[in-house]
Amino acid sequence: MTLLYILAATLAGGLLSVLIAASLTVGVLSRVVHHLVSLSAGVLLATALLNVLPEAFESKASPQALFATLLAGLIFFFLLEKAELYRHSHHHEGDGHHHHHHFDQQQAGRGGWSVLLGDSIHNFCDGVIIAAAFLTDTQVGIVTALAIIAHEIPQEVGDYIVLLNAGLSRSKALLYNAMSGLAAVAGGVLGYFIVGPWVDLFPYLLVVASSSFIYVAVADLIPQLQHRLSMRDTLAQLAWLAVGMVTIALVVKGLHHH
Repeated sequence: MTLLYILAATLAGGLLSVLIAASLTVGVLSRVVHHLVSLSAGVLLATALLNVLPEAFESKASPQALFATLLAGLIFFFLLEKAELYRHSHHHEGDGHHHHHHFDQQQAGRGGWSVLLGDSIHNFCDGVIIAAAFLTDTQVGIVTALAIIAHEIPQEVGDYIVLLNAGLSRSKALLYNAMSGLAAVAGGVLGYFIVGPWVDLFPYLLVVASSSFIYVAVADLIPQLQHRLSMRDTLAQLAWLAVGMVTIALVVKGLHHH
């Protein structure tokens, strides 16, 4: 049953963003992607700080060792971002960042395949994290999967817009994103069979997952929101952040009661 949960969660994370992108026009996607970034940042921070880290610290593992793992995880994802494998570009024409004309075409032409490679590696790692979370506890697995899905939607939508504006057909852009998303399924299955026997490592894997969530939210997503905006747009950002945080808080509370 746990393997079925992992398969369902990784499939949802990989394909939901593709279905959303397929159902909306580029104009609509360009207008909503920054709201999705705010929502994703709230979800990631709330998941790490309200659910996954508390679960890890309830174990018998040393708090000092867990904090050291958290620090090492943050440094690791910083270095991985330096290698341009982990970070996903959310920037595209029409996102409010004043890119020059043909920016998307240049980005896709120079780095389209590297973006897809980075997506695939990140999705594979997400699959392993989802597997570890479900093997720890079904509740932790559900909340972790929700956080990853919320994070994947703006990432994949942003990549889809870049590929589409670069001249790829809708079907090809969606196909490439879907194939990248399926790497999460491979990571989930491999994680189930490899991580499963190493129960004592689960608290540390949860902390690594939290460091990933915190780093992406603080170093990647939130800086995109730090622009001089009107009061209305600022309140909209705060509202979407709050929606993400409250949603996770309610999910955690609801699962604790069952």
